[in-house]
Amino acid sequence: MKIGLLTSGGDCPGLNAVIRGAVLNGVISHDDEFVGFRNGWRGVVEGDFDEIVRHDVRGLSKQGGTILGSSRTNPFEGEGGGPENIQRMLDENGIDAIIAIGGEGTLTAARRLVDEGGINVVGVPKTIDNDLAATDYSFGFDTAVQIATEAIDRLRTTADSHGRCMVVEVMGRHVGWIALHSGMAGGAHAILIPEQPKTIEQICEWVESVRDRGRAPLVVVAEGFTLEGMSEAHSHKGLDAFGRPRLGGIGELLAPMIEERTGIESRETVLGHIQRGGAPSAFDRVLATRLGMAAVSAVHDQAWGQMVSLRGTDIEVVSLHEATGALNHVPASRYDEAKILFG
Repeated sequence: MKIGLLTSGGDCPGLNAVIRGAVLNGVISHDDEFVGFRNGWRGVVEGDFDEIVRHDVRGLSKQGGTILGSSRTNPFEGEGGGPENIQRMLDENGIDAIIAIGGEGTLTAARRLVDEGGINVVGVPKTIDNDLAATDYSFGFDTAVQIATEAIDRLRTTADSHGRCMVVEVMGRHVGWIALHSGMAGGAHAILIPEQPKTIEQICEWVESVRDRGRAPLVVVAEGFTLEGMSEAHSHKGLDAFGRPRLGGIGELLAPMIEERTGIESRETVLGHIQRGGAPSAFDRVLATRLGMAAVSAVHDQAWGQMVSLRGTDIEVVSLHEATGALNHVPASRYDEAKILFG
């Protein structure tokens, strides 16, 4: 078979390991051919791709980013967009199937292409937010948590030196997994996540409790967190290609509010895209490799409209409808567990 690979949406540590796992399994087990679409769905819409051979993926699992490039292109837009045009391009180039590696937006688009055009697509879950349902973990999350935890450790020392309150903003559009895990690992005194709106009074109560014990408060907040009374997450950066607000800046909103109410000098740090960069962790390299290998097996099983998934320690195949129909929210029980550590 001739299989097209694409990486779409935000970049993520482990994308190259998926590509390597897919190509090695396909070449060794099935004598497959591979092409890589450039810059995600944009390469599919424009018919822009290159051949990928075994030599191209040598030593690739430890490399961050993606050799294929990425974008947030919507495959239903543009001159070559839509199921009919995409199927015509695949037929003209003898490409039998697409393995789409991406997050919520990418896999929702993949699901629509299968449903509306019958295009042969298998999905691989990629999101540092860990927000995709139907998989226990997605690759990239572990690396992002490690990066955020290291940043928290560094900010704690400067906070202690000056007696400041540090507000650390991490990624997390709809779910707070990065904030929860990095906050617990870094010993944060408050963790603020999208699933649990809080009042500024409650946040300041936690901060003052820390100050009264002679410590420098440290608050970790996910970019999608909302204060009680806010109708939507803070955004001042416009919309992305899928019409979603570009989030970021809630830390800049909270820090002066905390300082005004508590009298504690407060500073914010937005980690932003640094969480996506660099080499993947060992856990993410292994998970991504296994998912890439499993995706090729799913293609040969003609599991169109399906996604490879981690359940416990096993790789399974699940429906893209199940994967994109709901988000993997932080359960209230997990947040209540972490709250014991606040203040």
